[in-house]
Amino acid sequence: MLYSIPTIAAFASLAAAQRPNGTSICDYYTTALLKNNTAVNQMTLLTLLVNTAVIGNYTKPNVGITVPGILAKGKVNETEVDLLPYFIGGLVSSNRGNKAVSVNFLDDGGAVPLTLNKAANGTNSAQYRLLTHLYEYFGGLLGCSLQGQDGYPKYAGSNNMGSVHKFMGLSHAEVTYFITQVGLSAASFGVTTEDVTAVGTALNEAFGYICSPPASIPASEPKEPQAICQADDCPLAANAQCSAYDKVVEPATATSSAVATGSATKVAGQSGGPMATSGAEVGKEVGGVMGVVAAAGVFAMVL
Repeated sequence: MLYSIPTIAAFASLAAAQRPNGTSICDYYTTALLKNNTAVNQMTLLTLLVNTAVIGNYTKPNVGITVPGILAKGKVNETEVDLLPYFIGGLVSSNRGNKAVSVNFLDDGGAVPLTLNKAANGTNSAQYRLLTHLYEYFGGLLGCSLQGQDGYPKYAGSNNMGSVHKFMGLSHAEVTYFITQVGLSAASFGVTTEDVTAVGTALNEAFGYICSPPASIPASEPKEPQAICQADDCPLAANAQCSAYDKVVEPATATSSAVATGSATKVAGQSGGPMATSGAEVGKEVGGVMGVVAAAGVFAMVL
């Protein structure tokens, strides 16, 4: 399906209207951008939002809001942030069977397939699993009412975000930067300031306070520890329940014996080869792809 400039302009105009009470953010903006509120279109909306949050602006046109992207270096209150090492196996920071391992989550095309509104080049990689999990998880957070129907599976990963991120030791600046990119991505598609603020507040309350009480995300799931901000500088949650969380382990720099290449994960102590993609290579790739997209002057996108 081809989306032209008038279509995006009309979407921005519609999005500027107030979202009706009782209509979820997902349902409302799927209709605003893609006209028909179907499971497939809800999946498309979340693909656009997540991919833009990860690699920055790649659709043309948008409403003119710049999104650097989670993979780009940034600052939060003058604190340098670089999340890329978590994604390319540069740190022993992923939880596999309650063991800290290094996983290259950009092992199947990196930024290029994301610019084509895909998760990865194939369907059997760490990159594919991570990105599709993000599409599905954020669909639940944003209230996609048709998720679970053909074309948009429900999230099937872990609902214990505290455990998933226990080996990352994420700081307040790192979590804030991540949430900010999600908000900027939504805003770049015309989501209203009110709704962007609501999403950012919900994400921060769910994940941004150390020792936050276990919560059900989504509401149909059992209560689990959800805080991903677990470093010493993270703000302490009201009614903190630190005993619900495992001890946080600061990630070590990955070596060749603790790196996942392709979709295979290698635990520290086992034999292994070098990373498939270095930080410099991925950074160059992301910047190069964005430059090509901008230079090409793309004024429509094919979904």
